[in-house]
Amino acid sequence: MSTEPEARGLDAINPVMRQAWYIVATSGEVRGKPLPRRIHDKPLVVWRDGEGKARVFLDRCPHRNVPLSEGAVDGGGLRCGYHGWRFDGTGACVEIPALEGTPDAPARRATALPVVEQQGFVWVWTAPEVEPTCQPFRFACADDPRYTVVRKALRARGSLHATIENALDVPHTAFLHGGLFRRSDTPRKPIRCVIQRWHDRAECHFHGESAPTGLAARLLAPGGGELTHVDRFWLPSITEVEYSMGDDTHLVLNGACTPVTPWETIVFAVVSIRSPMPGWMVRPVVEPIALRIFDQDAVILAQQTDLLHTFGEARFASTEIDVLGAHILRMMRRVERGEHAEPSDQPETEKEVTMWL
Repeated sequence: MSTEPEARGLDAINPVMRQAWYIVATSGEVRGKPLPRRIHDKPLVVWRDGEGKARVFLDRCPHRNVPLSEGAVDGGGLRCGYHGWRFDGTGACVEIPALEGTPDAPARRATALPVVEQQGFVWVWTAPEVEPTCQPFRFACADDPRYTVVRKALRARGSLHATIENALDVPHTAFLHGGLFRRSDTPRKPIRCVIQRWHDRAECHFHGESAPTGLAARLLAPGGGELTHVDRFWLPSITEVEYSMGDDTHLVLNGACTPVTPWETIVFAVVSIRSPMPGWMVRPVVEPIALRIFDQDAVILAQQTDLLHTFGEARFASTEIDVLGAHILRMMRRVERGEHAEPSDQPETEKEVTMWL
């Protein structure tokens, strides 16, 4: 029997989940001008109507197929820059300057997508032909006044799955991020990892883990203390890394990952911190460290992407300590195929492995 890792075409490792909520922009980005965006390689335009409500259309004028993002927000609507057709927030055509009579008709409407704006982000439901089946994800600690919250939009040259797996992959942190979060030269001990998967999420609880020895942990929790660590994933693309250290340090790192193209992902990161340090000191400590860690991840994801394209196929050899990646890919493929498991409070699978950290 061959021991070679399974080879897959590049399409096989890029599940496309179109019927889902994704962040398309931060609230602060959507100002006076139409904002061009792209999700699953589909052009979108984000803008605000006369009442300040965020709107998202397919970035295509129904008249002559030019980008609406090259137009302007005018009179509370979005006006195409080619012939001046103007659309209200629902996509209805409300003005054709050279036409006498009623401008609106089904074929003349822009395609509007469902939008929810919350917690400083604009979320879009990317299947205009299907009514949303749920509400967008809410970041649990982002509205809590006890927490200092840092928000960043970061771009990675990697597939959606690779970017998500990287965010929830523990073993690489001692090497790629050595000294910033963990160290590769410290004595290791066995950690019991309990992995569970439900119909819409997966998580791993790490038991017996020592507090990280890197710079970030020393600054945020100088007193040390017992560590609680849980990594989580929610469909379609939400990651969460949660640490509690001692009685008064709680760190939650969320990433809402938006697939711009099959090989480019924007991570809308939300880092929520409760620490003995005063809030005004936390941000200047956390931001540069977090950005340095993400830069290192972005470099390795780009290198992975380049090699996948060079070889034209994917070969992955996994072990039991790649705790969440395979579960996440299985869930993503199921959604891509249109299969929906029955909701249940009981996990579909549960497994324990030992990891040396």
